[in-house]
Amino acid sequence: MVELNGVFRREWGATVAALARWCGDLGVAEDAVQEACAEALRAWPRDGVPDNPGAWLLTVARNRARDRLRRESQRPAREFTAARNEALMRMDSTDPHPVRDDELRMMFTCAHPALERSSQLALTLRLVSGLTVAEIARALLQNEGAVGRRITRAKNKIRTTNIPLRVPPAELLAERLPHVLSCVYSVFTEGYWSTGGPSAVRDELCDEALRLSAELCALMPGDRECHALAALVLLHDSRRATRVDAARALVPLDEQDRRHWDRAKIARGLDRLRTAAGSAGPYLPQAVIAAAHACAPTWEQTNWVTICAAYDRLVSMTDSPVVRANRALALGFRDGPAAGLAAVEQVAHDPRLARSNLVPAVRGDLLRRAGRYTEAAESYRQALERNTSEPGRQFLRRRIAECSVNPAPSRRPR
Repeated sequence: MVELNGVFRREWGATVAALARWCGDLGVAEDAVQEACAEALRAWPRDGVPDNPGAWLLTVARNRARDRLRRESQRPAREFTAARNEALMRMDSTDPHPVRDDELRMMFTCAHPALERSSQLALTLRLVSGLTVAEIARALLQNEGAVGRRITRAKNKIRTTNIPLRVPPAELLAERLPHVLSCVYSVFTEGYWSTGGPSAVRDELCDEALRLSAELCALMPGDRECHALAALVLLHDSRRATRVDAARALVPLDEQDRRHWDRAKIARGLDRLRTAAGSAGPYLPQAVIAAAHACAPTWEQTNWVTICAAYDRLVSMTDSPVVRANRALALGFRDGPAAGLAAVEQVAHDPRLARSNLVPAVRGDLLRRAGRYTEAAESYRQALERNTSEPGRQFLRRRIAECSVNPAPSRRPR
């Protein structure tokens, strides 16, 4: 089952996107792909996983969609457009539009200005990346019920207002690009820092984000922010193989074996970073931070001055409490744990982090490095209560155990 779930996750976005382009109905496409996955669960354990599981799923899903559309077209109260009827009878179409990737097409479609901005990202992550509503809610630090309602509203609006499932003209791509970049990075983030489930890293999502970021650079080679995002993803991903050990336990950055970092990805990431120079968006400072880590020969030689300056720039462009919490940790490495703890308290009560384990985890790390082990263990326990990733929970238990061994006396800060 676990192996098949991995196949379904890898193929979900491409299959839904291709089928939606073919039939013109998001709901029909998603339902048909779900039915195809259910059929695969029955057939593949018996017959074996096909050589091309994506093609198998698409074929079965297309047949399910065709059957449904034919049934619907026979209802007197339901009329279908000429385009829908034409789509029903053909398998492929020639489209001269510059966006050749079906998943990128879907992302640009979901960025339609008629849709609520708060719904665009959630809808895209559901349709393109196959993330569950719970995963999307954790990634966006939002309530699960609210995310589900936004996705449903967006689908209904696409259907009832006849928003076309197509990419806008080339001259309008740029205005929707920020949404698409955000989606790609959200996909990578969920893959690289999985918020739930048995695995700390989800390779299929990381690989998908790498591919999509490269496709965006090819589609819009003159856009610096595309290159900044690609640099960020490459530089982070260069460390993917060392993020867990042989037992699949999380390995923190300061303990990773840098000899096993992917130097080819680092080189490509630095090339993208140079191309991105001058970008005014949020991905460039994040890529600078990732580059500082990737280029440091050892943990002790990390350039925290550069990292803190990049965080300062990022804070000036965003109102993200996540950025402020991570900046506090960087300040702790540059100026000492006390400075970091003072900074993290400034964001500790932000309601947007109410469901996140980030603040107590950062606080725990700074307290541990300050030798205040009893307080650190308490913060790690708070982080453990909010963490839904089993590898993350195991890592926090390890930290609690470390702090419990001969803890130094500590006093709760006033």
